[in-house]
Amino acid sequence: MLLTLAARAATLLGVLVVVLLLVVVTLGATGFSDSILQAVIREEMKGIRESLARTIRDPVQLETALEGRREELVGFYGLDRPWYYRLPSTAWRVVSLDLGEARTLRSFAGSARVADIVRERLPLTLALVTTATVITALLGLFIGVSLATRVTSRVDRLLSYLSAVSHALPSWWLGILLILLFAFKFRFFPSGGLYSLPPPEERWARLLDLAWHATLPVLTLVLVSLGSWVYTVRTMVLNTAQEFFVTVARAKGLPESAVQRRYILRVAAPPILTNLILGLAGSLGGAILTETIFNWPGMGRLYYDAVMAADEGVIIALTFIFALIYVAARFLLEVLYIALDPRVRYS
Repeated sequence: MLLTLAARAATLLGVLVVVLLLVVVTLGATGFSDSILQAVIREEMKGIRESLARTIRDPVQLETALEGRREELVGFYGLDRPWYYRLPSTAWRVVSLDLGEARTLRSFAGSARVADIVRERLPLTLALVTTATVITALLGLFIGVSLATRVTSRVDRLLSYLSAVSHALPSWWLGILLILLFAFKFRFFPSGGLYSLPPPEERWARLLDLAWHATLPVLTLVLVSLGSWVYTVRTMVLNTAQEFFVTVARAKGLPESAVQRRYILRVAAPPILTNLILGLAGSLGGAILTETIFNWPGMGRLYYDAVMAADEGVIIALTFIFALIYVAARFLLEVLYIALDPRVRYS
């Protein structure tokens, strides 16, 4: 069994390498990296031209100075080398846990180190997206198991319809709707941001202010994901309850609570646990649309900013972090499957 788990771990590490390779090839071979960096240089050169034109009146000297600054920028952004020399070195540095420095993005304190930027953004994502994922999972388990014991009842049909509606809701649309209703119409919650202006200085008041600002984005994430959770749990529990070994357990006269706990929930747990752990792992990457709508500076918003600013170092570092979290979550699931489902055994 240990050899099999080691083989699974090696396979997942291979997945990690392939993901990084695909990111590098996508950024480089498609010309995306070069074209975006050239656009960034052109924009910077406009500002430099305006600045130098105030001090250099001779057109020839001005063009010579601009050409020198342009060559400096080309060297700074690495455009003097082909992408297959520039990007793999960045990827290897990230794999060796040296996340490097961002070219354009900065932390709240002004640091350019990617590790400092991630260290600031990750707790904000944990406070928002992971909270929503945990709430959704708990509600989904409770409602899904309850519905599985009341199949075809009115409550089951009603909540099944509502689950389908919830699953179909776009997060950006629901977020805007909640802002219009509860921020602008009734003024119950703020429309976005982390803290009020000026932010409270006392610790608990600051924490409560953060929770107040997080209410609408958390509610958005819960409402758009609760439907799929409820439907998945209901289906898994219902299918397991119809298995032959459950019928045998009931025929032996075991109490219904023991049948549900030992023969239904335990067997249905692996796919439910897969949703929970992969959901938590995915939540660490943030919710790009929700964080952008509510101006929440988490990991999802950071990834969006990195793509828009064409900051290759941050894009590769974040991709590596997200892939590493996914690989760790998948390996944890491989171990938990053995503990939860007695039918799963590695030979």
